[in-house]
Amino acid sequence: MTNSPGDRPSPLEAARPDGEELLADLLQGTREAPYSLSPKYLYDQRGSELFDRICELDAYYPTRTELAILAARGREISAAVGPRALVVELGSGSSNKTQALLDHLEEPAAYVPVDISREHLEAAAARVDAAYPGLEVLPVAADYTRPYSLPTPRTEAARTLLYFPGSTLGNFDLPEAEAFLARQAALAGSGGAMVVGLDLQKDVDVLLRAYDDPEGVTAAFNSNLLHRLRDELGADLDLDGFRHRARYNEDLGCVEMHLESLKDQEIRVAGRAIPFRTGQTIRTERSYKYTLAGFRDLAERAGFRVARVWTDPDGYFSVQFLEAV
Repeated sequence: MTNSPGDRPSPLEAARPDGEELLADLLQGTREAPYSLSPKYLYDQRGSELFDRICELDAYYPTRTELAILAARGREISAAVGPRALVVELGSGSSNKTQALLDHLEEPAAYVPVDISREHLEAAAARVDAAYPGLEVLPVAADYTRPYSLPTPRTEAARTLLYFPGSTLGNFDLPEAEAFLARQAALAGSGGAMVVGLDLQKDVDVLLRAYDDPEGVTAAFNSNLLHRLRDELGADLDLDGFRHRARYNEDLGCVEMHLESLKDQEIRVAGRAIPFRTGQTIRTERSYKYTLAGFRDLAERAGFRVARVWTDPDGYFSVQFLEAV
C-alpha cells in the first residue's frame, strides 16, 4: 500500500545548505585565487529546473545515452540487484531516470529519493508516488555528501541499493570521490550495492558542446549562482558583469565550468570585497570523465567491487553495478 499525497511523511529534516553555509563557503573559496565554489550551490529550485532543461538538449548527450543503456539493459540490472531492494536515489532531481530503473526492479521494498532542493524533491516524490501505486515513497531532504539517516520502510528490504545516475560522481575531485564512495559502501552495508552512471573520456569537442550549449541553458544554469548570491546573501554585484565559460582540463581529465569576470570589479558581501580582474574566474564545477580501469581502481579502494558494466555503442557513457565488500 502506497502513501497518498495527503499522508506521505514529510521529508526528513537534514543539513541542506542555508545562507550561512553558502556565505562561509563563498568567503573561504574566494580567500585567494584561483576562486572556487562547490557545485552543490548550483542546485536551488531554479537551478534544478534549469538542469532539467539541460538534460533535454541535443548537445547534452549524457542523459539520453544513460537512459538508452538503462532501457536496453534494464532486465540485466534487475537480475543483478535482485528482489525487495530499498532503492535510495542520491540527488533524485526530476526522477526521470528513476522510472528507467524502477520499471525493471522486482518488488522494490521502498523508494527513498534524497535531494538538496526540498521543493524539487517533493515534486519528484509526488510523481513517483503517483506513477507506482503500492510503492512506499520516503523522501529525504539532505545534502547526500554528508551523513544522514535512512528511513525504515514498512517492507523489510533484502538489500540497500544506492542509485547514483547522471555521472554526478564526476563533480567530486578524485580524493573526494573515493571518500564519498567509501561512505556509500558503509551506508549500503553488508550485501549492499550501488548502481552508478559515469561519463567516460571522449573527444573534447563533444564534451565542451555538452557544457556550453548553443541555446545558452547551461550559461543560465551557471549564472543562476550570481542570483543566489544577490538574493540570499544581499551581495552587491553586477549580474551582467560575468559570463559562463566551459574549459577542458587535460591534466585532470575533467570539464570545468567557470564564471568569468568581464571587467575589473568587486563582489561586496557581508562587509567584504571580493576583487575580480578582467578575465578572472570563479570555478563552479568540475566534471571528471573516467576510464573503466581508472574507476574500477577507485571503487575498489573505496570498498566496492565492480560486478557489471554496461556501455553504449560509442563508449560515451557507462552504467556500473557495484557490490559492497
